[in-house]
Amino acid sequence: SFFSVCHADTAGMKPLTERSRVYKNVDGRELRFDITQPGDWGSEVTDRPAVVFFHGGGWTGGKPGQFAEHSKQLARLGMVCFRVEYRLLDKKKKEPPAICAEDASDAFRFIRGRAAEFGIDPNRIAAGGGSAGGHLAAYLGMMDDESRDGVSRKPNALLLFNPVYDNGPGGWGTQRVGDAYPEYSPAQNISADDPPAIVFLGTEDKLIPVETAKRFQEAMQDKQIRSDLELFAGEGHGFFNADRAKGKHYRKTMDSTVAFLQSLKWIP
Repeated sequence: SFFSVCHADTAGMKPLTERSRVYKNVDGRELRFDITQPGDWGSEVTDRPAVVFFHGGGWTGGKPGQFAEHSKQLARLGMVCFRVEYRLLDKKKKEPPAICAEDASDAFRFIRGRAAEFGIDPNRIAAGGGSAGGHLAAYLGMMDDESRDGVSRKPNALLLFNPVYDNGPGGWGTQRVGDAYPEYSPAQNISADDPPAIVFLGTEDKLIPVETAKRFQEAMQDKQIRSDLELFAGEGHGFFNADRAKGKHYRKTMDSTVAFLQSLKWIP
C-alpha cells in the first residue's frame, strides 16, 4: 500500500522520505495520499507537526502534486506533509462538491486517527490548499465538526492559497451549490472554535475579489480568531504555484507560511 523513496534535500540536511498510502476505497477505486516526511520511515520522532494539502482545479481537475514543492520545504523544517487525492466532479453536471468534501473529511480523520503511525502530533495538524483545495481546507476548518469514533476533522491551523471559500450568492461556486451554500461555504460558517488562518491572494484574481478576502478576515477577527491576509499586487489566480514566475511568489508565500507556523511554535 505504499512506496518509499529517499532523497537528500538541497540544504544538505537529512534525507526526506516519500511514500503513498490508501486511505479509502470508494466507487471501485482506491483513493490515496502522498506523504513527504523528514528522515526515514519509522523515525524515532513521534510528535511532528503536520499539514494536509488539497489541490485546486475547480473541484473538477488537478492533482495532489501541486503541493509537492511546498511539502518538501516544510518537511525540511520538521513537518510531515500529506497531499490528498479526492474524487472530482463532472464538469458537465452542476452538482455540489459533496464527494470532494466527504473525501477531504475522511482523509483528514484517517490521518489524525493514525497519528502515532505517522509520527505526528494529532493536535498540530494544519489543512492547506489552493483555490478549490483551499475551499476544502477551509471547509474542514469552518464547518461544524462531525467527529467519528472520537476523531475530529477540524484542523488546528489553515494555510489558504487563493481559496474559493465564499460560495454564497455572487461568490465562486454558486452555480453548483445554489441555495444550499450554507452547507458548503466556509465564509458563512465561521465560529469561535475555528483555527487560525493565513490567506494569500493576488489583487487581480478574477475568481476571488479582494473584498471577499477582507470580509472573511474581518469575520474571523470578530470571533477573536487570528486571520492573516497577504495581498500580492497585480497577481492573478494561481500565482503562488512553484512553477509560476520562476518560483518568485512561491518563495514569498512559503516564507510567510513558515513565519506563520513559527509563530504558532510548530517549527523552529
